[in-house]
Amino acid sequence: QVLLVESGGGLVQSGGSLRLSCAASGRTFNSNAMGWFRQAPDKEREIVAGISRSARNTYYADSVKGRFTIFRDNAKNTLYLQANSLKPEDTAVYYCAARDRDYILYSRERTDYQYWGQGTQVTVSS
Repeated sequence: QVLLVESGGGLVQSGGSLRLSCAASGRTFNSNAMGWFRQAPDKEREIVAGISRSARNTYYADSVKGRFTIFRDNAKNTLYLQANSLKPEDTAVYYCAARDRDYILYSRERTDYQYWGQGTQVTVSS
């Protein structure tokens, strides 16, 4: 079992930055490939970024490529999402998710993640 708790969301002006954190507990953190997802009102939950267990492989949705960075600190059992040059269309609830320890790589599909945090709201004003 993996328990995930996100933090770092808030209200920011367009062009601003936020760093989201996801603290993991319950199992060895570096056993899990991880991802950040987001869900805007009346929209499907979509992947933002993914990272492999070792952090050697990362993935970014086209909409955030060049602006967001996913990274992890296995010693601190924490996943991060550095979000720069934020736009109003980035407004959403952001969730971190973990795959089961059998999987080395991230997935783009939300159904492939077994553990989820409660989410943190990011609001970008124009």
